Order: sequence, then structure tokens, then C-alpha cells
Amino acid sequence: MALHLIKLCVGADSIEDLREWVSERALSAIAAGLEPHSAHVTRMVPKRMDEILDGGSLYWVIKGQVQARQRIVDITPFTDNEGIGRCRLVLGPEVVETAFQPRRPFQGWRYLVEKDVPQDLAAAGGAELPAELRRELAELGLL
Repeated sequence: MALHLIKLCVGADSIEDLREWVSERALSAIAAGLEPHSAHVTRMVPKRMDEILDGGSLYWVIKGQVQARQRIVDITPFTDNEGIGRCRLVLGPEVVETAFQPRRPFQGWRYLVEKDVPQDLAAAGGAELPAELRRELAELGLL
């Protein structure tokens, strides 16, 4: 069973913002002759890397709701120019919308076990609804 990570998507106000950022990174990678992956750098290295790399995803919290996920392709620990240990989460190019799931703010990332992940939106239903309406319905507990 895969283990996932969850993280606040700082700087993105919507899934469209996240998709735009991912597209820009993918185009830059392709232009450099690399795979079209984006990466997110974080301070802490997950100790349960093998479980995460066994099909795990990074779930993004946007405006207080889990709204999307990206598959984690690789996890690369490294040391930055200042000698501080960091971790690069290499993410697949596809941003998959999920059913909204409320989350309070937190720092860094957290592990997310399979039983707690929100369904992909295509499987959960409601994909035809505008994002703002889905958000309001989710906040009311109707989705």
C-alpha cells in the first residue's frame, strides 16, 4: 500500500495556478533536454521513502482544501550551497484534481495514509461543477 505526502500549495490560489506552474517547469525541462517533471524542494527528507516511491503522490492543499495531487516520481536528498540538507520531490507532470477535503494550515509536509486520501475527482463525481461551487458545497458538507 502506497504512502503519500500532503503539503500546502503556497502561492497558488487555484488548481489552474498550480497547473500553470507545473506546465512552465515541464516546458523548461523539455527545453533543457530533460524529462517533463517538476520538483518541489523541502527541508526534511521523508524517512519512509520506499513506501512513498511505491505509487505515492503529493497531495496539494489550496486555500484550505486538498484539491489536487501529483505522483511522486523520485525523492532526492541533497545539500544546498549553504550546507543545509534538503530534499527534492520530483513530481510527475499530471495534476489530478481530487474531491475537496478541508485541512487546517500546517508547516512542511505530512505523511498521508491511503485510508485518508481524498478520491480523484473523476471517481468522486462533481467534476462537471465549477471549482468555486465545489468548494462551497464541500464547506457545507454536501460533497
